[in-house]
Amino acid sequence: MDRETAEVEDNADATQQDDGGLVAPQDIQAAQTVLKRLLDELRRAILGQDELLELVVISLMARGHMLLEGLPGLGKTELIKSLSKLLGLEFRRLQFTPDLLPSDIVGSPILEENQHGARSLVFHKGPIFANLVLADEINRASPKTQSALLEAMQERRVTVLGETHPLPLPFFVLATQNPIELEGTYPLPEAQLDRFTFKLSVHNVSSSTLQEIISTRQHGRPPELEPVVDALELENLFDKVDAIHLPDAVSNYIARLVTATHPDRDDAPEVVRKFVKFGASPRAAIALAGTSRAAALLAGKPNVGFDEVKKVAGSVLGHRMILDYAARLEGWTPQKMIDSLLEQVPEIGRHLPEDLAPADG
Repeated sequence: MDRETAEVEDNADATQQDDGGLVAPQDIQAAQTVLKRLLDELRRAILGQDELLELVVISLMARGHMLLEGLPGLGKTELIKSLSKLLGLEFRRLQFTPDLLPSDIVGSPILEENQHGARSLVFHKGPIFANLVLADEINRASPKTQSALLEAMQERRVTVLGETHPLPLPFFVLATQNPIELEGTYPLPEAQLDRFTFKLSVHNVSSSTLQEIISTRQHGRPPELEPVVDALELENLFDKVDAIHLPDAVSNYIARLVTATHPDRDDAPEVVRKFVKFGASPRAAIALAGTSRAAALLAGKPNVGFDEVKKVAGSVLGHRMILDYAARLEGWTPQKMIDSLLEQVPEIGRHLPEDLAPADG
């Protein structure tokens, strides 16, 4: 590292420290304690998935939707059910099937007759009117049915026959899908994938974890869980996440990282121009900023650093980059592509904000 680069990085670090966060240190510590308690309880319910559970909590604190992908029997559904118990939120499970209709999700108007004999259409809410909605095997429903979630996930509301109905807040969609069963499934369109803040892969656990499961859990039943936070405490945690400081140097890094996913950009890395068909949307940059703030709060930090961005980049960008068919032939996966981007995109850009530029002389 040359002297000028070192001075720029030192200046950036100093600026982050001088600006400070918008949250008092004692408030950060209190929020971190609550989040760690939530994590500990999740670890009691779901064994051997520590990294996954941490990312789930980060996405939750960023008020994001999640798509969990993994083989059957790995605990995807149990994870979401455990989360709803610990948060004390209203929970609904939707089993997606090919014959499921949009009205089965959002609800529909029904002709009713009142006590005076007058008839009118009355809207009956569907199961999506809950705080936490489990869309189980979401790729088994038709594209028409999947589209029923688009407005709900983005706007937190649904519109039926021109009438808009707000959804309860907070509102989360946690979906699961099986990556190996292709018969009778419909791939999620890019517009739907883009609305998921995180796409997380659920992997098999180790043999020692399997032994613990069969030794301590009769019939695989998880332990009983009690709520860790209530609605008011959860809203308070959201406010703390929003107040975490995002330094200009880090927001600049996020912007350059997302821009680097686009093959039509002159400054895109060669591997992106060669193997990426479409890059990530502006929604990816917003998701990176929000989840990085949540990761910083979980780590007990008042400011977002580059490490937090790198921690969540794979989960945010992996499902938003569309690789060319040649990429698979060359052994490139979305995660491998993101790892390459993180190596090639420098933390400090060439054109720094004025308050971070090194002083003359």
